[in-house]
Amino acid sequence: MDFRISPDDRVGAQAKRGGKPAPQAKSGGRDRVEPSMGQSVGVFVDDERSGGAATPPPSNKKAPKRGTAKLPRGKAPKKRRSRTGGLLMGLLYWGFILGIWVGLAVIGVIVYYGMQLPSSNTWAVPDRAPNIRILAADGQLISNRGQTGGEATTLRELPAYVPAAFISIEDRRFYEHFGVDVIGLASVALESVKAGGVTRGASTITQQLAKNLFLTPDQTLGRKVQEAILAVWLEQNYSKDEILELYLNRVFFGHGATGIDAAAQTYFGKSARNLTLGEAAMLAGSLQAPSRLNPKGDPAATAARQKLVLQSMANEGYITKEEASAAQIDPSQTVRTKVAGSESYVADWVESLMQSYIGDVDTDVIVSTTLDWRLQKDAEVIVREMVASEGPKRHFTQGALVAMDVDGTVRAMVGGVDYQASQYNRAVTAKRQPGSTFKPFVYLAAMEKGYTPDTLAEDAKFDYNGWSPRNASGKYAGTVTLRQGLAYSLNTVTARLAIDVTPQVVIDTATRMGISSPLTPVPSIALGTQEVNLLELTSAYAPFANGGMGVIPNVITSIKTVDGKVLYEASKAGPGQVIAPHVLAEMNDMLETAVEVGTGKGANLNGWTFGGKTGTSQEAKDALFVGYTSHMVTGVWLGNDNSTKTTLSGGNVPVAIWSQFMTKAHEGLEVRPIPNGTYQPDASQGTPQQVMDPNTGQPMIDPATGQPMVQYVDPATGQPVQPGAQLQQQIDPATGLPYAQIDPATGQPVQAQAQIDPATGLPVQQQQIDPATGMPVQQIDPNTGMPIQQVIPSAGQPVQDGTQPQYYDANGQVIQGYQVDPNAAQQPTQYVDPNTGQSYEVRVDANGQQILVPPGSVGQQPQPQVYDPNAQQPTQQQSPGSQRTLMDLIFGDQQN
Repeated sequence: MDFRISPDDRVGAQAKRGGKPAPQAKSGGRDRVEPSMGQSVGVFVDDERSGGAATPPPSNKKAPKRGTAKLPRGKAPKKRRSRTGGLLMGLLYWGFILGIWVGLAVIGVIVYYGMQLPSSNTWAVPDRAPNIRILAADGQLISNRGQTGGEATTLRELPAYVPAAFISIEDRRFYEHFGVDVIGLASVALESVKAGGVTRGASTITQQLAKNLFLTPDQTLGRKVQEAILAVWLEQNYSKDEILELYLNRVFFGHGATGIDAAAQTYFGKSARNLTLGEAAMLAGSLQAPSRLNPKGDPAATAARQKLVLQSMANEGYITKEEASAAQIDPSQTVRTKVAGSESYVADWVESLMQSYIGDVDTDVIVSTTLDWRLQKDAEVIVREMVASEGPKRHFTQGALVAMDVDGTVRAMVGGVDYQASQYNRAVTAKRQPGSTFKPFVYLAAMEKGYTPDTLAEDAKFDYNGWSPRNASGKYAGTVTLRQGLAYSLNTVTARLAIDVTPQVVIDTATRMGISSPLTPVPSIALGTQEVNLLELTSAYAPFANGGMGVIPNVITSIKTVDGKVLYEASKAGPGQVIAPHVLAEMNDMLETAVEVGTGKGANLNGWTFGGKTGTSQEAKDALFVGYTSHMVTGVWLGNDNSTKTTLSGGNVPVAIWSQFMTKAHEGLEVRPIPNGTYQPDASQGTPQQVMDPNTGQPMIDPATGQPMVQYVDPATGQPVQPGAQLQQQIDPATGLPYAQIDPATGQPVQAQAQIDPATGLPVQQQQIDPATGMPVQQIDPNTGMPIQQVIPSAGQPVQDGTQPQYYDANGQVIQGYQVDPNAAQQPTQYVDPNTGQSYEVRVDANGQQILVPPGSVGQQPQPQVYDPNAQQPTQQQSPGSQRTLMDLIFGDQQN
């Protein structure tokens, strides 16, 4: 049957004009029953949309009762849908749709950031930065250097609880996930929602490794996405154990330590192979905040974090609760960690040398050094304790020491008082004024020009092109020997020598000896005003100790790879002979005198012959002492990093440090003399003697150099000769006897003329010359052992200069204050102390130095006395090497 609906029958249709109702459709058969919902809806819609109520069409049938309507035959009744089920289905539906969109968005983000990574076929784990393992001479580990600070270790080398500690606190499901822990991410997300903020990270160990290997530490969405991509790649290409091993060797632990071994060395001074359970837990806990939670950081926070790691290990079954409790540190106790000592200065120096020795270091290497571990620790303690005790009193805060064998092999080096506080190496990097420790190079140049220790020079003020050197003491001795000039550190004498030999020759000499710092050829170089470092200065003294051979400071004996391949091995090469033997003997004679009676007389080393020189820079900003034996050379520097003034001098604290250290360094060694350490004047060179002006009786001064004019005489005849020429006696044909002297102006023999005493008009007895020293010889009374005063043969009285008696010491200097009994021609020379009026006899000791002894000690071993201005009386001097001499009376206890 065809069922149609006219437009007028549609819901909301308007009635036709005239108000007639629409005709009813008739059916020839059974009437079709339609549900009344359409009418109801039509009324509802009409009411809502037309704005008025609609009149339902008339019907002759009664409306069926609710719930009694019957459906047509053949059609099953439809079940009514539950509202709850529909809502759930809707949520599932829309959730599914949303998931698809989110998945597409995630894929899009992954693809977007993944496209920014290089092609995956180029991905590779970068090589670990090479480690430089530095060992002392006995194999003791000094330090690890390089970007990591430690060796690479394998899992099988570590105790099982070491990797377990990291897994339990960083990634409990490490062996279960594929690189990204989805469960962990969901857990963190839920925790963060509940807490209202991010509670903890969700990166797996693999993700952390990916970040360390390939990415920057930026906390951005892009980096996290790339981290996840790379983590999955790592999991596909490496085993779990390989990933864990890479992680432990690449993770950063703070304080410059990268990798588990570097951390173990840095914080506990041991290999990672020897870590305890508590130490492993402490290192694992520090990864959350390496700068704060490391063993040298916050003690309370470190202890709390360690406890958490141990509890996690127990919960995961790696250890028992009892073991966890036993391994916990006591929060009231400070964590004991390794303190980097002075050997770290050596390690820094060695690391800086690697490039020049083997080029770029591209693999782990083992460097064997010459460092003596025992001496290194002795030096460290001595320097630190002396700075601590003397520094506050003398206003200095830093010290440095370099000790080497006489062949340049470095045995100890202290670059500062505290490496932890300052890594600046004051032995290698710092350059300071050496002061008078530079003077031996000036004297060496003079000796090589032909001067000798007995050459006379004038210690007096002078001006040279506007430069006026002055002695530190402000006192001047007049005519002195060069031996005395160096021993007492007389600036004027050294300056005259530098001008005479020229500053450029001084520089050439210093460079030949081992000074490598650039120097400027100016006269003031003689006084050590140009900066050098302690290492080169110490090495430049080595030729004095080893027979004249130049050295190159050496600290590395070999460099090898971890599998034993030799990359470098030290050889005995060096500059060779840099000082002639006879010149070396002269230098050793003077430098030994400097520590016997000069500014370095405070140094002592029982039984060993040694030489050295003190140095004090301008305003005492630097104080140094460099000394040597036949076994070792050691240099000491003290001062302040900011170059402020101190009250130091080279002869006090530096000498004390040197003496303490060298005493320990020579324990148990057989005493050996210094090679070429004995000075014997060369007869072929002649003996130097001042040229005297016959009109004034005073030394003649060379106007070009300001130095006293010197002539060389045959010690046997007193005749002038050319230095280096074979001495030959020239005979007077008239008498058959040697001529008394040679005219220095003509080189021809002349007859000797007797000196006339202007007071008496009588000839003066000629002085005998000592062939060993070239100085006038005092006659000794065989009965008393004392010098006999020079007398006029005819009168038997001391020689007069016309007004006051004058008496001369062994160096020809006038001795003031001596009193002689005019009735006795032969008696000991006496000295009257002007401060106390006390009389002393002047004796000559075994060293040839004049000393003061109490009167009446004839036939007894003289006990040297020294005037103590504080006690106002003589006091006994304990050390023969520090006896009071006449030079001491002039200069006091000068120690510069």
